[in-house]
Amino acid sequence: MDALHQRKDALSWGRAHHFTHHIAQPAFADELPTILKERGARPVLARGLGRSYGDSGLNADNVLIDMRALDHVRGFNPDTGVLDAEAGVTLKDILELCAQYEGRWFLPVTPGTKFVTLGGAIANDVHGKNHHGAGCFGNHVLSLRLMRSDGTVLTCSPDENTALFRATVGGMGLTGLILSARIALKSVPGLWVENEDIRYDTLDEFYALTNDSLEGWEYTVAWIDCLARGQATGRGIFSRSRHIASSRPAPPIRDPRIALPVNLPNIALNKITMAAFNALYIRRARRKPTRKAVPFDGAFYPLDAIGQFNRLYGRRGFYQYQCVIPTRVERDATRALLSEISQAGVGSFLAVLKTFGDKLSPGLMSFPMPGTTLALDFANAGASTLALLSRLDAITRAAGGRIYAAKDGRVSAADFQAGYPQWTDFARLIDPGFSSSFWRRVGAGAAA
Repeated sequence: MDALHQRKDALSWGRAHHFTHHIAQPAFADELPTILKERGARPVLARGLGRSYGDSGLNADNVLIDMRALDHVRGFNPDTGVLDAEAGVTLKDILELCAQYEGRWFLPVTPGTKFVTLGGAIANDVHGKNHHGAGCFGNHVLSLRLMRSDGTVLTCSPDENTALFRATVGGMGLTGLILSARIALKSVPGLWVENEDIRYDTLDEFYALTNDSLEGWEYTVAWIDCLARGQATGRGIFSRSRHIASSRPAPPIRDPRIALPVNLPNIALNKITMAAFNALYIRRARRKPTRKAVPFDGAFYPLDAIGQFNRLYGRRGFYQYQCVIPTRVERDATRALLSEISQAGVGSFLAVLKTFGDKLSPGLMSFPMPGTTLALDFANAGASTLALLSRLDAITRAAGGRIYAAKDGRVSAADFQAGYPQWTDFARLIDPGFSSSFWRRVGAGAAA
């Protein structure tokens, strides 16, 4: 298999999983049929920039196809905002294109990093701070080109090969290779945003701020102090922002300003350092907010300023836990999750709370549902970390919620399937030549 190279350096963003892969790095799309033939009996999976946190983007002992070189813009209509691009184009590339057109267009939905490929954004059906108004990334995909393991290329859209389109959006790369896609960018008054940071003290205040912000603000999210207890459970800083017109030049689209060259010692993240950070960080926001115009990069992608920030969690890596709790029980279940975390005395500097709207994605396996989503990082301390995450799973499952596959690296098959009752319909649409470590853990055996 001349096109494949055995390597051990393909890691997920959480760096907690270490596998051997056979990796192909095509420079052009016409190399893909040969790679698919040379894989032999090994299943394949596409790989972008490796920003999935767990094992959904890994394929232990099997084939990964690195799609980053397939990064050409095939066409862009500045009058309609319709972009046609290969799967390896990054969100940063798209933002740079937007800046060339006087900032009249912007990503319809963006996650918390711009270092994600277009194919990855579709395969994980990413969501952002504007879900309550815009839905998921998949809501803005007009069509995509999909190569199956036999080399067949299909055009999939809401009107053509519809079932396969729905399985591919949010399908974790299991239905085939996304070659390219047509997406609808959104019209904006400019690339600057008006922003407010509001300090609040209780979980009820978070929900009040959220409800007050749904109509007038495009983007909403809260940082929370995950160690707070009692009446202070859920306290944090609520941020809301919206695009504005500005006479200032378009803000720069930055690469990381600094980078962590090595893993920090595991002892660097502990209850004492986190408590100190949280106490200082929450004081940065005033109780009476002030509005200010800021570049979109700082408002949407603060962590992009630090290259390889995932090394903060040490050599053993970390797990991110992201779940969504349905509206009917969101307050009680979210409080239960936060209480469990604070009692354990662990968590992260990066704890995010947000509500999802009711705009449904076309994706069969899309993560969001109307309700509240909570996302936190946990340094990998071994059995104690996994035990805590299992307790969080139990709360999520009892509430009728589910976890986000793009962030997961350890959920049980039973808990995953309970959160995605449509998983059996999805399993029938998976290409038999594709697989992942995640899918073999949560679905492949039962589906067979």
